[in-house]
Amino acid sequence: MRTVLLALAVGVGVTTLANVCTTVYLHRGVSHRAVSFSRPVHAAFKILIWLSTGIKVREWAAVHRKHHAHTDTELDPHSPAVSGWATVQFKNLAMYRRAAHDRANIEKYAKDLAPTKWDRYLFDYSALGLLLGTAILCLAFGWKVGLLAAFIHVNYYLAASAAVNAIGHHFGRRPYENSATNLQWLALVTAGEGLHNNHHAAPTMAKLSHRWYEIDPGWFVIKPLTWFRLAKVRLTELRMAPAAHAVPARPMV
Repeated sequence: MRTVLLALAVGVGVTTLANVCTTVYLHRGVSHRAVSFSRPVHAAFKILIWLSTGIKVREWAAVHRKHHAHTDTELDPHSPAVSGWATVQFKNLAMYRRAAHDRANIEKYAKDLAPTKWDRYLFDYSALGLLLGTAILCLAFGWKVGLLAAFIHVNYYLAASAAVNAIGHHFGRRPYENSATNLQWLALVTAGEGLHNNHHAAPTMAKLSHRWYEIDPGWFVIKPLTWFRLAKVRLTELRMAPAAHAVPARPMV
């Protein structure tokens, strides 16, 4: 029981770290240029995302940018409006991989993210990153805890990421006129990504919370970095996308 509890704590901790790196670095930083980072912070995020997820940065950015370009249409890589939210929840990884491995998508939506020398020799080897990350857990906590923690982390991370694309475009509130939704509980377990309606309304904003009662954990990481000049936020005042406007908040079923 002690082993299981420790593995659970470690697995959740690793996933929390991976979620922070995903929303702060991959999403707000690389994909939308809403925040930029100093070289050491940029490198730290890239290493952590590689060790914890094996994600190739330019692939993730390309898939996400295509999602914004064709939200909830046939061309959206993972639309619950097209495929149903349950399908996206359980098949999100396959949908992501299909779009991520499409060279045309990469060339069109990530042409500003040409692979670097470090990408070619290290970061493009996803399996190596995951193996090293798991090895670090095993060395730090023992092989039983390490392997179980890695299993918990992988399932938690994939489920939470899928939920943003699936239920984050189906259930929740829509304070702005777009097809994404806000779910505060989902924002808490994904470092802010659950405030998805806000994000689609203002995609170049580094802060995803727009109201006093909304909590964006990712912003609690970005803001201290700006204090020490390790990060710079693109916009300091709320700027909506051209077609976005507020509507009376209403629940979605």
